[in-house]
Amino acid sequence: MPLPLTVLMITLNEAHNMRAVLDDIDGWAEQAFVVDSFSSDDTVDIALSRGAHVVQRKFTGFGDQWNYALSLPIKTPWTIKLDPDERLTDALKSSIARTIETGDRTGYEINRRLWFMGKPMPVVRADMRLWKTGSAKFTDVLVNEHPVIDGSTGRLDGELQHHDSPNLHHWFQKQNAYGTSEAVSRFRDAPLAAEPKLGGTSLERRMWLKKQFWRIPGRYHLIFWYHLLVQGAWKAGRVGWIWSHLRTEHRRNQEFKLTEMKLAGTEYALPASGNGPPHPQAVQAED
Repeated sequence: MPLPLTVLMITLNEAHNMRAVLDDIDGWAEQAFVVDSFSSDDTVDIALSRGAHVVQRKFTGFGDQWNYALSLPIKTPWTIKLDPDERLTDALKSSIARTIETGDRTGYEINRRLWFMGKPMPVVRADMRLWKTGSAKFTDVLVNEHPVIDGSTGRLDGELQHHDSPNLHHWFQKQNAYGTSEAVSRFRDAPLAAEPKLGGTSLERRMWLKKQFWRIPGRYHLIFWYHLLVQGAWKAGRVGWIWSHLRTEHRRNQEFKLTEMKLAGTEYALPASGNGPPHPQAVQAED
């Protein structure tokens, strides 16, 4: 019997992931909503064929799109945020089932393990993913949004597997779009996902480090060694070295983009919604 749980996803050209992610939750969750940004591939067809409710809506930013997803007619007492490139382990599914039955917190973090170039990495981060319906709101930022929970929080057992891109060509395209959004956000001097506080919550500490990063001498050497040694990417061998190097260059490219925008005195056009036509079987958002 499905859990009294709704899965929320946002998509753009995720056909390569949709069958696997929806098969993963088939018969496990009571509802699944997909908010699609006008994909030009088979994303919507696959989602509909697997029984998901699909709404198409223009994309203006990750925080805005996720907050719209929260406004959909969710009927279950619990909600989980899931990305198309993520898979739930059996241990995590069992932990979620126990929590829904007996949990006394409002929201729960889940340990999310990175997979890169088809290899599991020793890179794990706790993300807020499960909450009582109606208790969450996303930070209204262009990229790297976070759900803020109105209530107490805890952490679940088990892991969420993040299969980050089917190949490096796809990874470069995705990171280029993320990096542009990050650079535009800095160009606008937009607020971060949370107030930067060195002595605050884990999210507030991450925002403090993010704000201070651009002032640190030798920052790209430091962040490479942070990824490789502190996060333990070296344990993945050559793949870990490649990932550490590419993550470092991703940050460097953000700075180059910001420099160009400052020199030109104008910001880049943000990555937009897809160019696919409205799907005749999907609901079209009115806003």
